[in-house]
Amino acid sequence: MKEYYVHPQAICESKNVGANTRIWAFAHVLPHAVIGMDCNICDGVFVENDVLVGDHVTVKCGVQLWDGLVVEDDVFIGPNATFTNDRFPCSKVYPDQFLNTNVRKGASIGANATILPGLEIGSGAMIGAGTVVIRSVPPNAIIVGNPGRIIGYVGAAQGGRTDSAQSTAKKMERGTDVKGVSLHKFPFIKDMRGNLSVGEFERTVPFIPKRYFLVFDVPNREVRGEHAHHACHQFLICIKGSCAAVADDGVNRQEFLLDRPNLGLYLPPMIWGTQYKYSSDAVLLVFASEYYNANDYIRNYSEFITIVGKNA
Repeated sequence: MKEYYVHPQAICESKNVGANTRIWAFAHVLPHAVIGMDCNICDGVFVENDVLVGDHVTVKCGVQLWDGLVVEDDVFIGPNATFTNDRFPCSKVYPDQFLNTNVRKGASIGANATILPGLEIGSGAMIGAGTVVIRSVPPNAIIVGNPGRIIGYVGAAQGGRTDSAQSTAKKMERGTDVKGVSLHKFPFIKDMRGNLSVGEFERTVPFIPKRYFLVFDVPNREVRGEHAHHACHQFLICIKGSCAAVADDGVNRQEFLLDRPNLGLYLPPMIWGTQYKYSSDAVLLVFASEYYNANDYIRNYSEFITIVGKNA
Protein backbone atom coordinates (compact mmCIF):
# COMPACT_ATOMS: atom_id res chain seq x y z
CA MET A 1 0.00 0.00 0.00
CA LYS A 2 1.32 3.43 -0.96
CA GLU A 3 2.13 5.77 1.92
CA TYR A 4 1.45 8.79 -0.32
CA TYR A 5 -1.60 9.96 -2.24
CA VAL A 6 -1.90 10.32 -6.02
CA HIS A 7 -5.07 11.80 -7.42
CA PRO A 8 -6.80 9.54 -10.02
CA GLN A 9 -6.20 12.18 -12.68
CA ALA A 10 -2.50 12.63 -11.86
CA ILE A 11 0.42 10.67 -13.35
CA CYS A 12 3.16 9.66 -10.92
CA GLU A 13 5.77 7.43 -12.57
CA SER A 14 8.28 7.79 -9.72
CA LYS A 15 8.49 5.36 -6.82
CA ASN A 16 10.70 7.78 -4.86
CA VAL A 17 7.92 9.67 -3.10
CA GLY A 18 7.84 10.16 0.67
CA ALA A 19 5.12 9.32 3.15
CA ASN A 20 2.11 11.64 3.43
CA THR A 21 2.91 13.49 0.22
CA ARG A 22 -0.12 14.49 -1.88
CA ILE A 23 0.02 14.68 -5.68
CA TRP A 24 -3.08 16.32 -7.08
CA ALA A 25 -5.00 16.30 -10.38
CA PHE A 26 -3.20 16.75 -13.70
CA ALA A 27 0.25 16.70 -12.06
CA HIS A 28 2.90 14.60 -13.84
CA VAL A 29 5.97 13.25 -12.03
CA LEU A 30 8.59 11.50 -14.19
CA PRO A 31 10.20 8.18 -13.15
CA HIS A 32 13.51 9.38 -11.67
CA ALA A 33 12.25 12.40 -9.75
CA VAL A 34 12.64 12.27 -5.96
CA ILE A 35 10.02 13.88 -3.73
CA GLY A 36 10.26 13.88 0.06
CA MET A 37 7.63 13.32 2.69
CA ASP A 38 4.66 15.51 3.59
CA CYS A 39 4.83 17.52 0.36
CA ASN A 40 1.89 19.07 -1.45
CA ILE A 41 2.19 18.90 -5.25
CA CYS A 42 -0.81 20.84 -6.56
CA ASP A 43 -2.81 20.66 -9.79
CA GLY A 44 -0.97 20.93 -13.08
CA VAL A 45 2.58 20.60 -11.72
CA PHE A 46 5.21 18.91 -13.90
CA VAL A 47 8.29 17.33 -12.28
CA GLU A 48 11.11 16.23 -14.60
CA ASN A 49 13.56 13.37 -13.95
CA ASP A 50 16.63 15.12 -12.52
CA VAL A 51 14.72 16.90 -9.76
CA LEU A 52 15.12 16.50 -6.01
CA VAL A 53 12.41 17.85 -3.72
CA GLY A 54 12.90 17.75 0.05
CA ASP A 55 10.39 17.30 2.88
CA HIS A 56 7.42 19.57 3.72
CA VAL A 57 7.56 21.37 0.36
CA THR A 58 4.51 23.04 -1.18
CA VAL A 59 4.40 23.44 -4.97
CA LYS A 60 1.31 25.37 -6.06
CA CYS A 61 -0.59 25.01 -9.32
CA GLY A 62 1.00 25.50 -12.72
CA VAL A 63 4.67 25.09 -11.74
CA GLN A 64 7.23 23.11 -13.76
CA LEU A 65 10.29 21.71 -12.00
CA TRP A 66 12.92 21.07 -14.68
CA ASP A 67 16.04 18.90 -14.74
CA GLY A 68 18.85 20.22 -12.52
CA LEU A 69 16.62 21.63 -9.78
CA VAL A 70 17.12 20.90 -6.08
CA VAL A 71 14.44 22.11 -3.67
CA GLU A 72 15.34 21.69 -0.01
CA ASP A 73 13.00 21.18 2.97
CA ASP A 74 10.20 23.57 3.97
CA VAL A 75 10.18 25.52 0.69
CA PHE A 76 7.05 27.24 -0.67
CA ILE A 77 6.71 27.69 -4.46
CA GLY A 78 3.79 29.88 -5.48
CA PRO A 79 1.43 29.36 -8.42
CA ASN A 80 2.92 29.65 -11.91
CA ALA A 81 6.43 30.33 -10.64
CA THR A 82 8.83 29.59 -13.50
CA PHE A 83 12.19 27.82 -13.27
CA THR A 84 14.66 27.62 -16.16
CA ASN A 85 17.74 25.46 -16.81
CA ASP A 86 19.16 26.67 -20.15
CA ARG A 87 20.49 30.20 -20.71
CA PHE A 88 20.32 29.95 -24.51
CA PRO A 89 17.41 27.62 -25.36
CA CYS A 90 16.95 26.66 -28.99
CA SER A 91 14.46 24.25 -30.52
CA LYS A 92 15.91 20.72 -30.78
CA VAL A 93 19.31 21.91 -29.47
CA TYR A 94 20.18 20.57 -26.03
CA PRO A 95 23.14 21.49 -23.78
CA ASP A 96 25.54 18.76 -22.66
CA GLN A 97 24.37 19.43 -19.11
CA PHE A 98 21.52 21.55 -17.80
CA LEU A 99 22.42 24.26 -15.30
CA ASN A 100 21.70 23.46 -11.66
CA THR A 101 19.42 25.65 -9.56
CA ASN A 102 19.22 25.25 -5.77
CA VAL A 103 16.40 26.50 -3.57
CA ARG A 104 17.64 26.29 0.00
CA LYS A 105 15.71 25.36 3.12
CA GLY A 106 12.76 27.53 4.09
CA ALA A 107 12.82 29.79 1.03
CA SER A 108 9.57 31.17 -0.36
CA ILE A 109 8.95 31.97 -4.04
CA GLY A 110 5.94 34.10 -4.89
CA ALA A 111 3.41 33.63 -7.69
CA ASN A 112 4.65 34.18 -11.25
CA ALA A 113 8.27 34.72 -10.19
CA THR A 114 10.88 33.72 -12.80
CA ILE A 115 14.17 32.14 -11.70
CA LEU A 116 17.00 32.21 -14.25
CA PRO A 117 19.16 29.06 -14.44
CA GLY A 118 22.24 28.22 -12.42
CA LEU A 119 21.29 30.30 -9.35
CA GLU A 120 20.94 29.67 -5.64
CA ILE A 121 18.02 30.95 -3.60
CA GLY A 122 19.40 31.20 -0.07
CA SER A 123 17.81 29.67 3.01
CA GLY A 124 14.87 31.64 4.34
CA ALA A 125 14.86 34.04 1.36
CA MET A 126 11.57 35.47 0.10
CA ILE A 127 10.98 36.16 -3.60
CA GLY A 128 8.10 38.53 -4.27
CA ALA A 129 5.32 37.78 -6.74
CA GLY A 130 6.33 38.50 -10.33
CA THR A 131 10.01 39.00 -9.49
CA VAL A 132 12.60 38.14 -12.15
CA VAL A 133 15.62 36.65 -10.37
CA ILE A 134 18.78 37.13 -12.43
CA ARG A 135 21.39 36.44 -9.75
CA SER A 136 21.75 34.29 -6.65
CA VAL A 137 19.81 35.48 -3.61
CA PRO A 138 21.48 35.67 -0.15
CA PRO A 139 19.97 33.82 2.83
CA ASN A 140 16.97 35.60 4.36
CA ALA A 141 16.92 38.34 1.71
CA ILE A 142 13.62 39.81 0.51
CA ILE A 143 13.79 40.46 -3.24
CA VAL A 144 11.23 42.07 -5.55
CA GLY A 145 11.02 43.64 -9.01
CA ASN A 146 12.34 43.14 -12.54
CA PRO A 147 15.22 42.65 -12.32
CA GLY A 148 14.95 41.53 -8.72
CA ARG A 149 16.62 43.64 -6.04
CA ILE A 150 16.94 43.24 -2.29
CA ILE A 151 14.63 45.50 -0.29
CA GLY A 152 15.10 43.98 3.15
CA TYR A 153 15.92 40.90 5.23
CA VAL A 154 13.43 38.58 6.91
CA GLY A 155 13.14 39.28 10.63
CA ALA A 156 15.54 42.24 10.56
CA ALA A 157 13.89 44.77 12.83
CA GLN A 158 14.88 48.37 12.18
CA GLY A 159 17.50 49.55 14.67
CA GLY A 160 16.99 53.02 16.09
CA ARG A 161 19.56 55.74 16.66
CA THR A 162 21.21 56.97 19.82
CA ASP A 163 19.48 59.86 21.55
CA SER A 164 20.77 63.19 20.28
CA ALA A 165 20.62 64.60 23.81
CA GLN A 166 23.12 62.07 25.20
CA SER A 167 26.50 63.56 25.97
CA THR A 168 28.82 61.27 27.92
CA ALA A 169 30.92 58.63 26.17
CA LYS A 170 29.22 55.86 28.16
CA LYS A 171 25.72 56.99 27.14
CA MET A 172 26.80 57.29 23.53
CA GLU A 173 26.96 53.48 23.30
CA ARG A 174 23.68 51.60 22.95
CA GLY A 175 23.04 47.90 22.91
CA THR A 176 20.94 46.20 20.23
CA ASP A 177 18.84 43.07 19.78
CA VAL A 178 21.84 41.25 18.30
CA LYS A 179 24.30 39.66 20.72
CA GLY A 180 27.38 41.84 21.27
CA VAL A 181 26.48 44.39 18.57
CA SER A 182 26.29 48.04 19.64
CA LEU A 183 25.49 51.37 18.05
CA HIS A 184 27.75 54.33 18.88
CA LYS A 185 27.25 58.06 18.52
CA PHE A 186 30.33 60.27 18.39
CA PRO A 187 30.53 63.95 19.32
CA PHE A 188 29.55 66.27 16.46
CA ILE A 189 30.96 69.77 16.60
CA LYS A 190 29.50 72.36 14.23
CA ASP A 191 31.78 75.15 13.13
CA MET A 192 31.49 77.78 10.44
CA ARG A 193 34.95 76.71 9.24
CA GLY A 194 33.76 73.11 8.83
CA ASN A 195 32.20 70.46 11.08
CA LEU A 196 34.15 67.91 13.12
CA SER A 197 33.50 64.52 14.65
CA VAL A 198 35.98 62.60 16.82
CA GLY A 199 36.38 59.18 18.39
CA GLU A 200 39.00 57.37 20.47
CA PHE A 201 40.18 53.80 20.07
CA GLU A 202 39.52 51.52 23.04
CA ARG A 203 37.03 54.14 24.28
CA THR A 204 34.40 55.09 21.73
CA VAL A 205 35.74 52.41 19.36
CA PRO A 206 36.08 49.30 21.57
CA PHE A 207 39.39 47.97 20.16
CA ILE A 208 42.66 49.11 18.59
CA PRO A 209 42.47 48.52 14.82
CA LYS A 210 45.24 46.90 12.82
CA ARG A 211 43.78 47.86 9.45
CA TYR A 212 41.01 49.83 7.82
CA PHE A 213 39.30 49.72 4.46
CA LEU A 214 36.90 51.92 2.51
CA VAL A 215 33.91 50.75 0.49
CA PHE A 216 32.64 53.22 -2.10
CA ASP A 217 31.19 53.54 -5.63
CA VAL A 218 28.83 50.65 -4.85
CA PRO A 219 25.89 50.37 -7.27
CA ASN A 220 22.66 50.81 -5.33
CA ARG A 221 21.38 47.27 -5.83
CA GLU A 222 24.64 45.55 -4.91
CA VAL A 223 25.23 43.82 -1.57
CA ARG A 224 28.51 43.83 0.35
CA GLY A 225 29.71 41.87 3.36
CA GLU A 226 27.74 38.62 3.61
CA HIS A 227 30.22 36.98 5.94
CA ALA A 228 31.22 36.56 9.58
CA HIS A 229 34.63 36.39 11.27
CA HIS A 230 36.04 33.88 13.73
CA ALA A 231 38.24 36.41 15.53
CA CYS A 232 38.11 39.83 13.87
CA HIS A 233 36.17 42.75 15.39
CA GLN A 234 34.83 45.42 13.03
CA PHE A 235 33.54 48.97 13.40
CA LEU A 236 31.53 50.58 10.58
CA ILE A 237 31.07 54.31 9.92
CA CYS A 238 29.42 55.65 6.77
CA ILE A 239 31.45 58.85 6.54
CA LYS A 240 29.55 60.06 3.48
CA GLY A 241 26.10 59.27 2.13
CA SER A 242 24.27 56.32 3.64
CA CYS A 243 23.94 52.55 3.66
CA ALA A 244 22.03 49.93 5.62
CA ALA A 245 23.84 47.33 7.71
CA VAL A 246 22.26 44.07 8.85
CA ALA A 247 23.72 42.23 11.85
CA ASP A 248 22.77 38.60 12.53
CA ASP A 249 23.89 36.44 15.48
CA GLY A 250 22.15 33.30 14.21
CA VAL A 251 19.08 33.92 16.39
CA ASN A 252 18.31 37.64 16.14
CA ARG A 253 18.66 39.88 13.11
CA GLN A 254 18.54 43.70 13.04
CA GLU A 255 19.00 46.39 10.39
CA PHE A 256 20.67 49.76 11.00
CA LEU A 257 20.75 52.88 8.87
CA LEU A 258 24.23 54.40 8.85
CA ASP A 259 23.69 57.89 7.47
CA ARG A 260 25.90 60.21 9.53
CA PRO A 261 29.67 60.45 9.97
CA ASN A 262 29.28 60.46 13.77
CA LEU A 263 27.33 57.19 13.93
CA GLY A 264 29.15 53.84 14.14
CA LEU A 265 28.19 50.18 14.38
CA TYR A 266 30.33 47.67 16.28
CA LEU A 267 30.32 44.06 15.02
CA PRO A 268 32.13 41.53 17.25
CA PRO A 269 33.35 38.16 15.97
CA MET A 270 30.75 35.55 15.00
CA ILE A 271 28.23 38.09 13.72
CA TRP A 272 27.00 37.73 10.14
CA GLY A 273 27.24 41.18 8.58
CA THR A 274 25.62 42.47 5.40
CA GLN A 275 25.61 45.98 3.93
CA TYR A 276 23.26 47.17 1.19
CA LYS A 277 21.05 50.10 0.07
CA TYR A 278 24.15 52.19 -0.65
CA SER A 279 23.46 55.76 -1.75
CA SER A 280 25.33 56.79 -4.90
CA ASP A 281 27.78 58.91 -2.85
CA ALA A 282 28.24 56.46 0.04
CA VAL A 283 31.69 55.92 1.55
CA LEU A 284 31.81 53.25 4.25
CA LEU A 285 34.85 53.25 6.55
CA VAL A 286 35.56 49.97 8.36
CA PHE A 287 38.11 49.51 11.15
CA ALA A 288 39.25 45.92 11.75
CA SER A 289 41.01 44.51 14.79
CA GLU A 290 43.11 42.01 12.79
CA TYR A 291 45.28 41.97 9.69
CA TYR A 292 43.65 40.38 6.68
CA ASN A 293 43.43 36.59 7.00
CA ALA A 294 41.31 34.67 4.51
CA ASN A 295 40.92 31.79 6.98
CA ASP A 296 39.19 34.09 9.48
CA TYR A 297 36.20 34.54 7.16
CA ILE A 298 33.02 32.44 7.27
CA ARG A 299 31.37 33.00 3.89
CA ASN A 300 28.67 30.32 3.94
CA TYR A 301 25.60 31.15 6.01
CA SER A 302 24.74 27.50 6.69
CA GLU A 303 28.26 26.95 8.02
CA PHE A 304 27.90 30.06 10.19
CA ILE A 305 24.63 28.77 11.68
CA THR A 306 26.26 25.39 12.40
CA ILE A 307 29.22 27.01 14.19
CA VAL A 308 26.96 29.30 16.20
CA GLY A 309 24.86 26.31 17.24
CA LYS A 310 27.93 24.39 18.41
CA ASN A 311 29.14 27.39 20.43
CA ALA A 312 25.75 28.02 22.06
